[in-house]
Amino acid sequence: MVIPSKKFKPTPFMFPMLCKACGRCIESCPQHCIEEGTEVDPVTGLTPVVVDLEHCNYCGLCLEACPEPKGLMPLPRGLDTNDMVLSDPFTFFDEERDRRPTPETVPDERVPLPALEPMVLKGTHASAIGAVLGGCRHFFGYPITPSTEGAELMANLLPDLGGFFVQAVSEVATANMLYGCAGAGQRSMTFTSSPGFSLMLEGISYMIGAELPAVFVNVMRGGPGLGNVGPEQGDIKLVCRGLGHGNTHALVLAPASPQEMLDLTMEAFDLAFRYRNPVIVVGDGYLGQIAGRVTLPDHLVKPGLPSWAVYGDAAHRGNLHTSILLNEPDLEAHNRHLNDKYRRISEEQQRWDAHQTEDAEWLIVACNTPARMAQGAVKELRERGIKVGLFRPVSLWPFPVDGLTEALARKPRVVVVEAGSGQLEDELRMALSRRGLAPPRIDHVQRLGGVLPQQREIVDRVAALAEEVVS
Repeated sequence: MVIPSKKFKPTPFMFPMLCKACGRCIESCPQHCIEEGTEVDPVTGLTPVVVDLEHCNYCGLCLEACPEPKGLMPLPRGLDTNDMVLSDPFTFFDEERDRRPTPETVPDERVPLPALEPMVLKGTHASAIGAVLGGCRHFFGYPITPSTEGAELMANLLPDLGGFFVQAVSEVATANMLYGCAGAGQRSMTFTSSPGFSLMLEGISYMIGAELPAVFVNVMRGGPGLGNVGPEQGDIKLVCRGLGHGNTHALVLAPASPQEMLDLTMEAFDLAFRYRNPVIVVGDGYLGQIAGRVTLPDHLVKPGLPSWAVYGDAAHRGNLHTSILLNEPDLEAHNRHLNDKYRRISEEQQRWDAHQTEDAEWLIVACNTPARMAQGAVKELRERGIKVGLFRPVSLWPFPVDGLTEALARKPRVVVVEAGSGQLEDELRMALSRRGLAPPRIDHVQRLGGVLPQQREIVDRVAALAEEVVS
């Protein structure tokens, strides 16, 4: 005769953060094992019930009464309730990590290069060469006009240099591949353009939260939406104020020539690792496509290995990268740490170029390709006897308010020139406001939809304004 086994009676188990405090389980329990809670759960802001199993007869009525699928639930056989507690990743394997030796940083090396004749390079090609000279051997990306030529050159160069080129299935995948590569302490980058950059924002937020370095080269094109492939500066607000959710900032560099595309991309890798943060190099579609004279630097970088890397060897096994901090005070402290880093970047990395601003009565502010037209306008207006200078922000975040304050010392009238609807002007106004300075009167020359401001337009606008002042 077969004796039937005793029926399994499930043990009630509850995740406090999943309890909505409706009280149905309290009413259902014949043993009065469940009471109203008194402590607010920090995750939900509600007060979950308290379960005491001392007098529980495991009838299961509370499990049936709970309207939440994972509120009160049966504890699986063989598991202890201590196994069912959510924990921050930083608390995993604490004792094991404490026993491991602290890995040492392997410093970067500067390898001298022989003097070479200048080259004529397209802007995206110059940026790719700057990345290779800056020690980048890992590229992840998805093709998008007008940035694709940079990715194509990296695909040709990296295999011969022992590097890796991966065409991801999407821009979303690209950002997450960069996260993984940066976590291993490797120099990595991508080329993209405006719609593609938008898709990367979630991953960029994760990288900023986990303090991981990578370089994003965004060759801006006309928008909104798919727009067109013409040159625009419509991503300035995005790169300066909208890098994904949460408290996010990254150093934003705005080159104005193929030479600066090379130089700033190369330097961006050092800056990304110095601050453990992504760096954005932002150009417009025209700058990405034009060719210009470029002189190579006198060295290249042989990257080392930071001590914080998750490199896959025994020395680095104790390291961890995550943007998850489930405890509110911990996340607040982390955000304060990030704010301290942002302040340090703001103090140390304001970059600008001032051209004939010493005696200027009119100050043109422009960056990227429009700054080239503006410089020609300054020359022509000076020949007419109008004292005009050019202030060119090279860092868009942080905006170079120190240099701008110097340029405004003689109280010139300001004309902001941009291929956009006022996003550069907004950054200028915000920078002055944060410094507690009232902005001067600001006029502008704006073109949209992939059309660049022309030198003639700038000259005519400033000359007309100057004539109004005289009259």
